[in-house]
Amino acid sequence: MKIIWDGKPISINSCLKDFGIYKLNKMTEKELTKKSIEYRKNILKYIFHANAGHTGGSLSCIDILNVLYNHVLNVSPENFKSTDRDRYIQSKGHSVEALFVVLADKGFFPESDLKTLCKYGSHYIGHPTRKVNGVEQNTGALGHGLPISAGTAIGAKLDNKKFRVFTLLGDGELPEGSNWEAALIASHYKLDNLCAIIDYNKLQITGPTAEVCNTDPIDAKFESFGWTVRHVDGHDLNKLKETFDSLPFTVGKPNLVIAHTVKGKGISYMENVIKWHHGVPSEKQYEDALSELDNAMITIPDDF
Repeated sequence: MKIIWDGKPISINSCLKDFGIYKLNKMTEKELTKKSIEYRKNILKYIFHANAGHTGGSLSCIDILNVLYNHVLNVSPENFKSTDRDRYIQSKGHSVEALFVVLADKGFFPESDLKTLCKYGSHYIGHPTRKVNGVEQNTGALGHGLPISAGTAIGAKLDNKKFRVFTLLGDGELPEGSNWEAALIASHYKLDNLCAIIDYNKLQITGPTAEVCNTDPIDAKFESFGWTVRHVDGHDLNKLKETFDSLPFTVGKPNLVIAHTVKGKGISYMENVIKWHHGVPSEKQYEDALSELDNAMITIPDDF
């Protein structure tokens, strides 16, 4: 559709971009399913060649990032400098490989840049840095993402901006006290433009989260702080879409999504195995993993 402006025909999309609004071409569930498989292959590829990375957590959260960037977020390379863009802040910064492969796919930088992952002089290091286009904040020191996101959401309210703020936390970082200070602030300021997501894979670097420092029941704790909480299968792309499409869950309350995930999801020998928190596959393991993912792609139903 065209409209006339100053005697010239222009597209609605052009008008939207002028106001910092990006028209997201939302994917079907089948397209999202294929995309998750492609993302998993790229995560493994770049970790294998870098001989470094956080494999298990990147695989557990990639479906969440897939839905956010291909269905939810109003953010793109074209509008990244606009004050009206949505913000995504990855608090669990050690799973940066998942974020990098998605940002590359969305065109924030050439995918070939990831060949330098964890190499000397590269900006593509083991945690998010704003030196990489598309990264909102430097993160990785656990417990920082939610406070930053709460402050950003407050700024949006003060400036009467409509953008939303999303942040992904690991369940292993919840014992950090800064999270709970931010939870109080978010409720106090009625930040219904804020959505925190917990990658609830129940494992961290030294063992099960319930044994290292149990934070259950997470839902009851956040609800007592004034949040509205939803549980979702973090690998069910359709359920993730439905959950994010229903935001805000309650007007005037911050939103928490507890995404039940599996560490190492998609690779049978990695799933729920603690050593893959930051394990790097051998050549044989890498080939086996790619074979599993290729088979998963082939077996997607035609009538999906």
